[in-house]
Amino acid sequence: FRVTTEEGVGALYKGVFPNILRGMAMNVGMLACYDQAKEIIAGLVNDPMIDGPSLPTKLGSSALAGFTAALFSMPFDLVKSRLMAQKPDPETGKLPYKGIVDCVVKIGSKEGPKGFFAGFSAYYGRCAPHAMIILLSIESITSFYRKTFGT
Repeated sequence: FRVTTEEGVGALYKGVFPNILRGMAMNVGMLACYDQAKEIIAGLVNDPMIDGPSLPTKLGSSALAGFTAALFSMPFDLVKSRLMAQKPDPETGKLPYKGIVDCVVKIGSKEGPKGFFAGFSAYYGRCAPHAMIILLSIESITSFYRKTFGT
C-alpha cells in the first residue's frame, strides 16, 4: 500500500522486464545443457544409463546445469536488482538509471565486464539448489510417467 501511494502503481512493476529476461536466461542455461551434462557426467562416473541415469549422474549434471543457469542469468539479475533498488538522488531528484540499456552501459563502463558477475559464488549457491530440485523432479516425474503409461 505504501509503495502505490508514495511511488505510484508503476513502482510495483519496477524491474519486471529484466526479471523476465533473467528467467528466460536461467531456463535456457539450465535446460539447454542438462542432457549434455548427463552424458558427460555419466562418462565420468561410468554410468551406462541403461535404465536411466543413476543418482550421481543426476546430481552432477543438475549441479552443472545450475552453474550454466547462474552464468547465463546473473547479468540480468544484477540489472533487475539495480533497477528495482534505485532511489532518486536527494539533490537532483533523478534516478541513477533511465532504463535497462542505461543500466547495462553504466555498469559496464564503471565496473567492467566482471561487474556483471560480482558475487557469482553466492548467486550460484542460490541457483544450483533450484536447478537441482527442478531437474531431479522432472526426472522423477518422467520416470513415473513412463513406467505407468509405458511410453
